[in-house]
Amino acid sequence: MSSNAAGESPADPSAGDRWQVARPAAVPSLGGVAMAGYRDRTGGPFDLRVLPQPAVIVVLGLGDAPLTVDGGAGPPQPVRSLVAAPTPGAARIRGERVRCIEMRLSPPAAHTLLGPALRELDGTVAPLEDLWGKRERLLRERLADTAAWSDRFSLVNRFLSDTAARGPRTAPEVAAAWEHITARGGRVRVADLAASCGWSRKRLWSRFTAQTGLTPKRAAMLVRFDRAARALRAGADASEVASACGYADQSHLHRDVTAFAACTPAALAALP
Repeated sequence: MSSNAAGESPADPSAGDRWQVARPAAVPSLGGVAMAGYRDRTGGPFDLRVLPQPAVIVVLGLGDAPLTVDGGAGPPQPVRSLVAAPTPGAARIRGERVRCIEMRLSPPAAHTLLGPALRELDGTVAPLEDLWGKRERLLRERLADTAAWSDRFSLVNRFLSDTAARGPRTAPEVAAAWEHITARGGRVRVADLAASCGWSRKRLWSRFTAQTGLTPKRAAMLVRFDRAARALRAGADASEVASACGYADQSHLHRDVTAFAACTPAALAALP
């Protein structure tokens, strides 16, 4: 449920006046975390397809109406909160009367907050309760009893800080490699990444994959795809996108879009 989702969603800027959007006055204390609150003013149904993106998306439901995850792990199921892997497969999220807080976690931050269970997502959308257990329910109940968005953000921020204090550490080399990948828009060689952090290519591959759930190469491809997908959906020409995002040619862009989004660049650009 993010800005790189297809369909009318609370984080989609094209959704117009349907959604009340609230953002924290201060940056979350934990690096690699961005959050926003959403309330559907209409109360009507929505249906969105979740596209791959270089982040783990966490949605904390605040209302009584559940979300339905279709195409995630197992058959369609109602959930109060959910977590979406960077490559969520053919997942769709449906709901109505939505009120929620959405968090976008960089993979290194997600490792600290979600722990080893992050790797078990394996390209799915799953109930957040599967990863946080009863702590997810207690947090959601406290959020539902809190009226002001500012107080909700403060509550979530404290929860994240407490979770991070007890969570696994992300190696500084892994965090630095991720920052390098994103800063370069995915246009980076794994050998150069390894050299930059003083590790062998094998060691970087192993530690990075264990702590982010993505191989370095897959991470770079995903960052590049995300940049291309945003440009395509903004109306940019496919050939210009291929050149600007570092693809060898338009055919290369076509292959990556098909692999990640299961559609052509033209179809991706036309998604509502």
